[in-house]
Amino acid sequence: MNLTEIGKTIKERRGVLGVNQRTVSELSGVAVNTLVAIERGEGNPQISTLMGLLDTVGLEIEIKPKVMEYETM
Repeated sequence: MNLTEIGKTIKERRGVLGVNQRTVSELSGVAVNTLVAIERGEGNPQISTLMGLLDTVGLEIEIKPKVMEYETM
């Protein structure tokens, strides 16, 4: 998953929850402009910023091994 997909997922989750960007911004402590940029897949947010946003909208990141091209040969 890349930053564009993460931003899209946050935006979709906001829609499901019925909350606007300002509300998520206030609850997470992340500036509205930063949230807008993340939802557009722009910028390079700090992991703590991203984690705060995800927590606010009820999402989490799962880290797992990635299948590498050389492993499939």
